[in-house]
Amino acid sequence: MAAPAAAVRQQATPDASSAQPIRRGLPRVAGGEPWPPAGFAPSVVAAAAEQPEVLEVAAEAASVTDVATADATANTTVIATTDLSTPLPFTRTVWAGAAAQQRFANPHPAPTPPPVKIGPFTRLQAAGVTVIGGIALLLLAAMAVAAVRWLLSTEPGSDWLATYPGEYHLPEGAPVGFPAWLGWQHFFNVLLMVLIIRTGLEVRTEQRPTAFWSPRTNKKRKISLTLWLHQSLDILWVVNGVIFVILLFVSGQWMRIVPTSWEVFPNALSAVLQYISLDWPTENGWVNYNSVQQLAYFVTVFIAAPLAIITGVRMSGIWPKNATALNKAYPVEWARAIHFPVMLYFVAFIFVHVVLVFATGALRNLNHMYAAQGSVDPNAYADNWAGFFIFTASMAVIIVGWIAARPLVVAPIAKLFGSVSGR
Repeated sequence: MAAPAAAVRQQATPDASSAQPIRRGLPRVAGGEPWPPAGFAPSVVAAAAEQPEVLEVAAEAASVTDVATADATANTTVIATTDLSTPLPFTRTVWAGAAAQQRFANPHPAPTPPPVKIGPFTRLQAAGVTVIGGIALLLLAAMAVAAVRWLLSTEPGSDWLATYPGEYHLPEGAPVGFPAWLGWQHFFNVLLMVLIIRTGLEVRTEQRPTAFWSPRTNKKRKISLTLWLHQSLDILWVVNGVIFVILLFVSGQWMRIVPTSWEVFPNALSAVLQYISLDWPTENGWVNYNSVQQLAYFVTVFIAAPLAIITGVRMSGIWPKNATALNKAYPVEWARAIHFPVMLYFVAFIFVHVVLVFATGALRNLNHMYAAQGSVDPNAYADNWAGFFIFTASMAVIIVGWIAARPLVVAPIAKLFGSVSGR
């Protein structure tokens, strides 16, 4: 077996004159010699792959070299048959980090969900914009207050305030004070407006209604129960508004909210400047509103309310569907484009109205609106809590109505006027 082994060794070992030394690297064991060891040369197994008898001889030669002593002569060429795919044991000096551990533990991690956005901003960006915007608005407000106070302190500004103090005299025969029916109308209007705004926003954002309502005369026509409640509240609000307007003109209270002189505009500007300067105009709503209040009430009652009614009717089921000419003259897109901004106006009006009620004398103003108590003296009834208690009770009723505006409570009421189903 020596001769064949020598033949294999002769084939596997390259010519010393033509062979190039193998490049040696770092040691596999700390303190050891560089790898691969001196005298190492790869075996040419591929050349003998087609000769099985040569492979057997090579195997025998490999077994002989495995038991050879380490001090073999330098002229003897060692034929390495070690499996190079298996690394030799060595002392570990490098460890993978946390990211690598997570990658190997879950080679296919789930994609990171996109951040929740508020408009074009993420939540963090929206918070930053809000803070920066709030600071900027405060700075602008401070600058506006300083500028208006300086303007009104000048001689022309003082003369103008003396000419237009913020209100003008009402016509002769204008009533003084508020009758009891006006307080009840005010309460009903607040209750209906709050519920209408809530249901309107629910209709706008509702995707899968929990219940539907159908009239008895047309079972195929179905609308969401929320839309039915919204339209029903609209009807009650319209009825309450019609009664309110009729009583306004019968009692003469219309003169308090309908401008009767062109002086309303310069006086309104004067009142706005006084509000901005934080030196608010002296007023007594029991006798007369300032011009800003008068214009705001006039716009709300005689412009915004009719716009809400006209646009709401166009989008409701009351509107005839087959009236081609009428639908072409008044497209539903126009109604939708106006109805929502009108709702936003009502929200802004309610907010400013409530703020001014509490900022300009809460007890006195609540007595005017809810207890029908007042005097030509603006300081009268300042310590009377009757209006506040009535207002608190009305707020409790509104809160109960807000909580009750849900399908569990609304469905039995809706069944009195039609049928309610789950789909």
